[in-house]
Amino acid sequence: MSIRQELLEELTAPGVFDRRIDDLEAKQLAAARELFALRREQLAVIRRRAEESGVNEIGSFADLVPLLLAHTSYKSYPASFMEAGRWDRMLQWLQTLSVQDVTGVDVDGVKDVDEWIDRLRAAGHMILATSGTTGKVSFLNHTEGDNALKRRHYRTISGWPYLTPDNSRHVFIVGPSSGPNSAVEAYHNNAAVWAKPGGAHFLTDEPIRIGDISRMASLRHRMTDGTATPAEIEAAEQEVAAKGQRMKVALESFADELLAHRHEPITMTAQWAQHLMIIEQARRMGIGDGEFHPQSLINAGGGVKGVVLPPDYKEQVYRFYGDVVRGGAYGMTELASTMPRCEHMRYHRPPSLIWLLLDQTGERLLGPQDGVDGVVEGRFAFLDLVYEGRWGGLISGDKVQVDFADTCPCGRPGPTILDTISRFTQPGQDDHIGCAGTIDSYIRGAIAA
Repeated sequence: MSIRQELLEELTAPGVFDRRIDDLEAKQLAAARELFALRREQLAVIRRRAEESGVNEIGSFADLVPLLLAHTSYKSYPASFMEAGRWDRMLQWLQTLSVQDVTGVDVDGVKDVDEWIDRLRAAGHMILATSGTTGKVSFLNHTEGDNALKRRHYRTISGWPYLTPDNSRHVFIVGPSSGPNSAVEAYHNNAAVWAKPGGAHFLTDEPIRIGDISRMASLRHRMTDGTATPAEIEAAEQEVAAKGQRMKVALESFADELLAHRHEPITMTAQWAQHLMIIEQARRMGIGDGEFHPQSLINAGGGVKGVVLPPDYKEQVYRFYGDVVRGGAYGMTELASTMPRCEHMRYHRPPSLIWLLLDQTGERLLGPQDGVDGVVEGRFAFLDLVYEGRWGGLISGDKVQVDFADTCPCGRPGPTILDTISRFTQPGQDDHIGCAGTIDSYIRGAIAA
């Protein structure tokens, strides 16, 4: 068994976050060396970065830094490809970031981006798309095997360190049941490990459509620069209002079902604003605070962009559910090895995930190698050893604080990430990462012919 495979087996082992793995960083470095040697032969963009930076072998974690892709790389396709329906050219772009060959996928007759994604998924390329809040959607490829390993990992992290999934509950997810999005993937992983037969409840079966997301993002940009027409704006407002009304009706029915099961252990996932709407429904039904079973697992987060919430919205939600288990984990679309949160609100490192804390430009590694001890703030980057479908090295847009102490206050092994995660830029702003322009230019050049 290779060192990398050994760490992947550790990823799904019970109690993996509670014990110290001997020589973990030495093993991670060896696994990174294995993976780089493989991927440089399979991905021209990694080979090019290695040649430009002079990295022939991974001798230290610092050698990984110039090999990381910026998060913008996964939306580096020319917008004209999607606008003109050049799905064959989109395949060529995706190939620059994919290990397996995608160029043979049949795209004849594809009408829109959602059908393009469906064709890829039918061929075993499990594309995930981001929300496109910056105006362009990112597309990330991974394999069915990557998918399966993520689900196994989810059984390890979900409910940690308080509960262990046993497929015995009703699961309530205030979100759609389908769509090529990492949130939907997480919803189904949640249901797969917690729900009893027939016990998974989704807000709606209306799927996430990437074409709609892209179209609305494009309209927002044209509204900003003054090129959107009044008719386009009015049509979009009517569409948003109609969908909002459908979701309002769906949420009322969903809340009724949820509240009917409040005295038994349940698992629930919702955004903060949705939790507040459920509280409103409970109040209309005469339901007060603290009526939920204490072994219920309640997940909350997100959903605050462009939404006006009361200053104490978190306190209101916590008070309503009472003394339940509050779930927490740090992850993103680009990440398979999700980091669970302990009792001290610290995020713990899976053995399959190499943490690389960088300066704001994304060019210099920060941490103990600089003689720094304790908590250090920087840009979160990583090499995720899980992926077979693509290179798992990425520079994110997240600002994090890493405590490099050997032990977390909870008594488990460190280092840990503090619960202070934020973004370096706001939605709509460009995130300036040193290597991004070079990598994105190379990717565009590879499909220009």
